[in-house]
Amino acid sequence: MSATPLACEPGAPAEPPVFAEPWQAQAFAMTLALHERGLFTWPEWAQALAQEIARAQAAGDPDTGETYYRHWLAALEHLVAAKGAGSPDELQRHRHAWDRAAHRTPHGQPIELQPQDFPA
Repeated sequence: MSATPLACEPGAPAEPPVFAEPWQAQAFAMTLALHERGLFTWPEWAQALAQEIARAQAAGDPDTGETYYRHWLAALEHLVAAKGAGSPDELQRHRHAWDRAAHRTPHGQPIELQPQDFPA
């Protein structure tokens, strides 16, 4: 009997990761959570993502797939702002806070926001 090894077993064929970076999985999870809480419908989400991809392509994005989750995150930010769940200023403030946190965090360590990441 020759069974195909499971993905986690030695000798199993390597499958590419679904997400190239942890932030991509987090953006995906945030989108699901906000949808489940009723912030937007799937058709609204699909439209927002399609518009963001079209904007990026019009600006010269070669659409090779490497920037897909950047478009995903931009679409999520636009939709959150459009629905009034966060202002563009709040989103910008958090974006800068994450940048500060990432800059002070040693490579390979989890990035965690701290109060000093949000200057007054």
